[in-house]
Amino acid sequence: MKIYSVTDAKAKFSQVVESVLQGEEVIVTKMGKPAVKISAYKPVTESKRLGLMKGQATIPDSFSEWDEEDAKFLGIIE
Repeated sequence: MKIYSVTDAKAKFSQVVESVLQGEEVIVTKMGKPAVKISAYKPVTESKRLGLMKGQATIPDSFSEWDEEDAKFLGIIE
């Protein structure tokens, strides 16, 4: 891990970027205190979760209809 002040990081920005691209993390300090951590960008992998069961399950037409006893119990009807 390399540590640069804001001034040094600004002056050596290309060098900072190259270090990060080679897998090193860089800390940038402001007034002697760590302020920023720079690390390589890692693209988010696409989630395959949504639509996983598409076409493999069906929802009956009566799905949103309540049994009278259950509807009364839940206060949907009186």
